[in-house]
Amino acid sequence: MCKLPKPASAHKMDMVIATSRQLRLLDLNHTRADFPILAQTVHGKPLIYFDNAASTQKPRAVIEAQRHYYEHDNANIHRAVHTLSQRATHGYEQARETVRKFINARDAAECIFTRGTTDSINLIASCLGRSRLSTGDEVLLSELEHHSNIVPWQLAAQATGSKVIATPINNAGEILIDEFTKRLSLKTKAVSISWVSNALGSINPIAEMIRLTRRHAPNAVFVVDAAQWIAHGVTDVLLLDCDFLVFSGHKLYGPTGVGVLYGKRAVLDALPPYQGGGDMIETVSFEKTTYAALPNKFEAGTPNIAGVIGLAAAIDYVQSIGLADIAAYEHDLLQYATARINEVPTIRVIGTAASKAGVISFLLDGVAALDIGVKLDEAGIAVRTGHHCCMPLMKRLGVEGTVRASFAFYNTKQEVDALVEILKWIAKNHKPAAAAPPACAMASPQMINAISFAPRSAESPKAAADALAEDIALFDDAAGRSQFVIDLGDRLPKSFGQLKAISQRLPGCMSEVYVIGRAKPGSTNVLEFAADANADIVRGLIAIMQRLFSGQRADDVRAFDVEAFFRRIGLDQFITTQRRNGLGSLVARLRQLATDIATKEV
Repeated sequence: MCKLPKPASAHKMDMVIATSRQLRLLDLNHTRADFPILAQTVHGKPLIYFDNAASTQKPRAVIEAQRHYYEHDNANIHRAVHTLSQRATHGYEQARETVRKFINARDAAECIFTRGTTDSINLIASCLGRSRLSTGDEVLLSELEHHSNIVPWQLAAQATGSKVIATPINNAGEILIDEFTKRLSLKTKAVSISWVSNALGSINPIAEMIRLTRRHAPNAVFVVDAAQWIAHGVTDVLLLDCDFLVFSGHKLYGPTGVGVLYGKRAVLDALPPYQGGGDMIETVSFEKTTYAALPNKFEAGTPNIAGVIGLAAAIDYVQSIGLADIAAYEHDLLQYATARINEVPTIRVIGTAASKAGVISFLLDGVAALDIGVKLDEAGIAVRTGHHCCMPLMKRLGVEGTVRASFAFYNTKQEVDALVEILKWIAKNHKPAAAAPPACAMASPQMINAISFAPRSAESPKAAADALAEDIALFDDAAGRSQFVIDLGDRLPKSFGQLKAISQRLPGCMSEVYVIGRAKPGSTNVLEFAADANADIVRGLIAIMQRLFSGQRADDVRAFDVEAFFRRIGLDQFITTQRRNGLGSLVARLRQLATDIATKEV
């Protein structure tokens, strides 16, 4: 196993938190003790959790609030006169009032509980599609948006004949306000913008954009995606004058599976219901159904009662600290982290907006983001790698994805120092991949013959799998297994440049993966293939796949359950296509090659 450097105990920079208010805010030992998960070690190292933009950790107060509900008050709400139901109903509706005060809504009925930000945006887009959007109308988004603020609008546009357009950003990741204004018109019926970019941390001038929308697109409703803002600053929907604002509990130190949709009463009243059943009805007959008043109109079925109660506890918790204090501390931490991370050789920060929340996205020249994520995990540091559900943004910036470190108020400058030390070690010790020759439109037989196709490693895929399982069983932890995979990749023939020149990049992969396959010369039903990637961990996964499948009968390749094998050896985190690391797509490609061979199409 490779030896990672020990984190520096402290860096010789100013470690003093600037203001007395921040000092009152963060007795860090006390605050971190509120989060039980932060006390653990990962791979023998203290956990450093820098994946807060994906989901924040939960304080004990939230965990206890949900436990108390299940142990003492568990019952359905709004539907019974017995004591448990009454207590559950009171807790649920009291949570709604907590949310109202938190975002300064005028009426608690304007606060709808949903499954999260994605669910909330789907509700808005679907209901607007059935009531407000029509052919020729426009929905205005930005190039910064998360897929959850793109796809629901595309679905609504497809159903109505309306059009989704995106306002551009500059290279720093800032919305160009002049361009935004140009795209507002009487055709604009909805504007939906994230307050903070989940991928870059850019803070958008939402209040100004709402004012411009009122002036230049008076027929439009304005939706604020506050998922990345809600835990980091004060929210006042009356001051903003937005029509809708949505956020998720799990990014606010609360539970997963619960969120909020705020909407102005007049706008919500004008929308049709989203889903039917449960509490959203007033009367039902086979001839006609009438619908309940707000908020029940949009809360069909049994809700996540415990999650809502946990969300209220999370709101109470952050308010006990103070969102203004949280914002000040995180801003100080971001400035420190930005200065320190720029010390890393060959690093490139992606997203340099003048106004940013606690997110730093970056790349190291010549190092795949996935490899960086694996190495950081070995050091106990949790970051996110990939496109962060922002594929159009990554395309605009000319990158496949980034490594993202995102901060919360329980993070420290010492943790930032540890991250920087590991990144410096990675930058120093990484072996760059060979450069690819110019790509060719068509591979010649000579070029293909120059490629080294892996021979059969065992009598069958099962026999190869058993041998691999014996080898990997020697490692009893995830870090050891990952290093074993990387070591296998080191022994893979270095054909990345050749394969890139003669084949198409495998779709659905964050890293660059190239593969060619054929029926083994002299046989009619044997698959052999060659593949390579620009990520060390993916090269190791390719080596495993070659041991399993190259040189094997196509029918055996098709029949082998590779997903079950990866679960067996404890590497199932790499197999799903959602991971976008290349393996899931490679498996699909090999199965297709085997099918083609078996049906004599190759």
